[in-house]
Amino acid sequence: MVQSGRPPWRQPWEGGNGSPFSLPRNGTTGNRYNGFNIPILWDAADKKGYQTHNWASYKQWAEQGKQVRRGEKGTQIGYYNTLIKEDGDDEKKIPFLRVSSVFNEQQLEGFKPPQIIERPSLVERLDNVEQFIGNIGADIRYGGERAFYSITGDYIQMPPKVLFISSKHQTATEGFYSTELHELGHLTGHKSRCDRQFGKRFGSEAYAFEELVAENCSAICCAELGITDGPQPHHADYLANWMEMGRLDSTMFMKAWSEASKAFAWMEMQQTKGEMLNTISKAVGGPRL
Repeated sequence: MVQSGRPPWRQPWEGGNGSPFSLPRNGTTGNRYNGFNIPILWDAADKKGYQTHNWASYKQWAEQGKQVRRGEKGTQIGYYNTLIKEDGDDEKKIPFLRVSSVFNEQQLEGFKPPQIIERPSLVERLDNVEQFIGNIGADIRYGGERAFYSITGDYIQMPPKVLFISSKHQTATEGFYSTELHELGHLTGHKSRCDRQFGKRFGSEAYAFEELVAENCSAICCAELGITDGPQPHHADYLANWMEMGRLDSTMFMKAWSEASKAFAWMEMQQTKGEMLNTISKAVGGPRL
């Protein structure tokens, strides 16, 4: 991604510990990790749900009187060292890469997570959007730091509203709902709905096509529901893959918009069903669904 000149994706919400991604530091010395170790440790913290960005080697934690829990696996990082080689009267400095394992503070025995500071959500509730999403009847789970659609579990995972932040590209409200509608776009691809082929590997043609369909579906939903869905920093990343697809198949963009329209049409069908169920429920004196 970096080599191709594409910017890294930036999520429109903060980390689950109530603060944006901070630079990883050594938990015993306070020194920051640098270079390629930064994205390595960020990625490990994201995948494993760590709530702290403090790391250190097994020995460093032990010297502080802290014990890594049995069975925990370290994260490999690298650093450069220098080998001095004598060549006659001269000395040659030969740089070489060494690999070390570090453990997150959360992997220690007796770890207590940082206190989460409660704060009001910046996301404004939009009743028409909530009703639209509710009528779809999707299994949407809120929690954690990631937004994704699980194909195997057929559910959507969303970070809680309180984590979404405003940026120069969009408000917290726009970020939350456009993200949720993007994942709902993926949900329509299930074999029981629009039956699309999902790509399993980032960078593959099928993956990029599915992302384009979901993003187009989100854009259609946002336009219909009155949500401004401005250009996002991660669009540039996806666009590089989409442009490559366009060179491979000039009709790919047309196909993606066609599939996105089918996905939105399926969503609209669910609105009619949802309204019918609510009408029946009200008629028999039950709660609104």
